Amino acid sequence: MRRRDFLAGSGAAAALLTTRNGHATVRSQVLRLGFVYTRNSQMGTGAAEFGRLVEQNCGGRVRVELYPSGSAGGELEMVQDISAGTLDMSFTSSAVFSTISPDLSIFDIPFLFRDVAHARAVLDSDIGKTALAKMAPKGIVGLAWGENGLRHITTASKPVRTPADLKGMKIRVPQSEVMVAGFKAFGADAQSLGFPDLYPALASGTFQAQENPVAVIASANFDKVQRYLCLTGHVYSPAALLISKRAFDRLTPEDQQAVRAAAIVGGNASRDFADRSDKSGIDELRRRGMTIIEDVDRPAFVAALSGVEGDFEKKFGKENIDAIRAFGK
Repeated sequence: MRRRDFLAGSGAAAALLTTRNGHATVRSQVLRLGFVYTRNSQMGTGAAEFGRLVEQNCGGRVRVELYPSGSAGGELEMVQDISAGTLDMSFTSSAVFSTISPDLSIFDIPFLFRDVAHARAVLDSDIGKTALAKMAPKGIVGLAWGENGLRHITTASKPVRTPADLKGMKIRVPQSEVMVAGFKAFGADAQSLGFPDLYPALASGTFQAQENPVAVIASANFDKVQRYLCLTGHVYSPAALLISKRAFDRLTPEDQQAVRAAAIVGGNASRDFADRSDKSGIDELRRRGMTIIEDVDRPAFVAALSGVEGDFEKKFGKENIDAIRAFGK
């Protein structure tokens, strides 16, 4: 389904009248949930679990329709449509959250988190809850944090072990000003592009490199157009289940509570999938023919950010960055 066809039918998807033996029985609220990855991905798995629990716990009063693989648009488009109320829900990575509130792009700072456990602890704390609440002024309800994953670089022609290896390389990054700034500090020719357009851009040579979590690299078959997987782990990419306030307000208080509870479970399911993929996905990509680069000089990458650290502190507040880095120590 193309996005324009999806939006053309949006009005009809708001509610569904179901029948039993020819008689109307239950009027179900239909929530259309989009995400850019396949069903067999961390977001696809989390979205499916969320939908299953919503229908179960709402007794059929609410059901969720899944629109994978960018059929509801790229992440930036989906966030804009949720804000406008023309899309009900999305499971979206944090890379485009700056369009909701500039403060939210703090999570895109490279090497902000010590590891995945640290990142999850921060997001599940009051810091993460406060971040979700920042979406409200744009007509978006942030339901729960899930996971996109720890991002790594892939390249077509040369391995990346240090920032010097990225010098002049054209790399696609998400629609995040912070990530663009970070990769430019590494010396790369960093440019943004929506995820649905990424594979053909790599196949044509428009970009020589990209970066994504292992689960995404495997499910999107980037191994067919990229040779090296470089385990840089430069950004932990959270994701969140978002719902339009307009759609959320149509639910009863009881169903709103059920949707919030299901979102937490769905978010955790995406984390579990990412964990499994990180353990098995690297071996799978190696089996498919990718060369895995493990001896990455992470301290060199951190040092290369010194020139933009002041810009990040000015944008987000040094105290806020320090609070995240020190959390749990």
